[in-house]
Amino acid sequence: MDWTPSDIAHQRFRTRWRGLDPQQVEAFVQELSARIAQLESQNLELKREFGCSEKALQEARERDKTIKDVLYNAHRVTEQIKANAQKEADLVLAEAELKAEKLLQSAHQRLAQMHDEIMELKRLRTQLETKLRSTIETYRQLLDMEQDEEQESDLDSKVKFLQPNFRS
Repeated sequence: MDWTPSDIAHQRFRTRWRGLDPQQVEAFVQELSARIAQLESQNLELKREFGCSEKALQEARERDKTIKDVLYNAHRVTEQIKANAQKEADLVLAEAELKAEKLLQSAHQRLAQMHDEIMELKRLRTQLETKLRSTIETYRQLLDMEQDEEQESDLDSKVKFLQPNFRS
């Protein structure tokens, strides 16, 4: 039987001759009733605290699960980011290698073109030098011929000059 503090406080005993002292019994019952009321109050408080603790524990478990989920997702996203970054780096590297190869080919073509241009310029230089030498030689011959003619003309004039005087 569950007794409440009120049941204990209102409990009545039969009295007998040479029985218990009713005041002592009443005082004891009142003290017992107060103690049970205090224990019930403590019990209710403990139940309330237990309920709060259970609720807090449940919330902590939920937070723990949420944190684990967040950490798992963060790890997964990090791995995806790493994989994407690696793919992008590989792509950039491949593009850079292709661009470098094209630049190298272009440089080789330009070098070959410049080599051809240098060879053509050397050929033109040789050709120009030959023409210039030929032209100089032609002018030298003309000068020589003119000089010869002048010398002849001088000689003729001297001879003419001397001839009339020579007859006199």
